[in-house]
Amino acid sequence: MNKSAFVLAMSLGVAASGGALAQQKMDDMKGMDMAKRPAAGASATHQTKATVKKVDAKAGTATLAHEPVATLNWPSMTMAFKVKEKKLMDKLSEGKTVEVEFVKDGNDYVVTKVK
Repeated sequence: MNKSAFVLAMSLGVAASGGALAQQKMDDMKGMDMAKRPAAGASATHQTKATVKKVDAKAGTATLAHEPVATLNWPSMTMAFKVKEKKLMDKLSEGKTVEVEFVKDGNDYVVTKVK
């Protein structure tokens, strides 16, 4: 009986303290530099050097064999990208080495700049 009362008292104590802990202020995060981090849903721009493997002007896509992308922790790979504007398509030709900037748009990665 004594053991049961102890277990009950401990359980009630733990349950009661949960609400108090949930109400703690986050004053200890004053030193965190949150302004430098992109907001959730913000579109970060990524850059890489790539060789153009295929251009499909009708579909508005380009297949690129790109170098690692550090901002996404991606290794080198070959993949298709959507191309934002037709004038960018003119800068992409098979076999050409280019530097591209791209963003994530929904499930797609979209080239926004070609150098």
